[in-house]
Amino acid sequence: MLAATFPVTVTEPGRADAVLSAAVDGLTRSAAQKWMEEGRVTLNGKPVKKNAPLKPGDTLLVSPPQPQDIDLIPQDIPLDIVYEDDDVVVVNKPVGMVVHPAPGHPDGTLVNALLYHCRESLSGINGERRPGIVHRIDRDTSGLLIVAKNDKAHLALAAQLQDHSLFRLYHAVVVGGFKEESGTVDAPLARHPVDRKRMAVCRTGEGREAITHWQVVDSQGGYSHITCRLETGRTHQIRVHMASIGHPLVGDQVYGSKKPFPGLVGQCLHAACLTFTHPTTGERMTVEAPLPDWFTKTLQRLHLT
Repeated sequence: MLAATFPVTVTEPGRADAVLSAAVDGLTRSAAQKWMEEGRVTLNGKPVKKNAPLKPGDTLLVSPPQPQDIDLIPQDIPLDIVYEDDDVVVVNKPVGMVVHPAPGHPDGTLVNALLYHCRESLSGINGERRPGIVHRIDRDTSGLLIVAKNDKAHLALAAQLQDHSLFRLYHAVVVGGFKEESGTVDAPLARHPVDRKRMAVCRTGEGREAITHWQVVDSQGGYSHITCRLETGRTHQIRVHMASIGHPLVGDQVYGSKKPFPGLVGQCLHAACLTFTHPTTGERMTVEAPLPDWFTKTLQRLHLT
């Protein structure tokens, strides 16, 4: 989060909380409201209320709170290690585990567990709060993550993400049936203009390129089991892309139904396969993680294979 006082010039009319959350990357509407309640947002020297109407040309002066320091503490948390050598470690992350510490999640994360498991052997390229982390998956998504144990490996894996040679395959259960057996969603993604915790499909030329290839495994009774192969790895990519074509993920209360799905915590999504070129040997490697019990039980409940 930003630490120094800064101005925000209003370009579109709207409520003060909505305008501020849209203007500051990563700031939720509730956080914007809290800043206003604390008197951190002023207009013409006076505190702004969350529902104050703003017009184009108004300039807010924002004084956000200082970011909280997060002490990274190694924690003896069990990890499902699928593969490990001197350069990389591939972890099968369970549902509910946050990848790296952040405000609200200071410990109990994958990074805390890796610090205990790997000791000092994690790359530092991604900053002190995210040692070794090359890519992420959502807290309520399970499956494979590759972690770099040194900077050389991190650079090599990051390059593979950029050129799309790091292959990632997910399994998902979505709402609805399909007319085609396979397809591609090629639609750029950006932060939602109002709710900064969400992502949204935007017009070509805006946002960041995002491409998802999907394949139907089985369809029954208004639900489908699919696989998704990522060319890019944007935040919430599969969840947003599938919702955008009318097939939100089962259990996804952000982009789909607001009601929880029995037996699920979050969306029905599992990172099942990871293929990469080893940063030292140059060998092409494939690592797999079987579908977890909660996923297979969901398939059984919906009579899917």
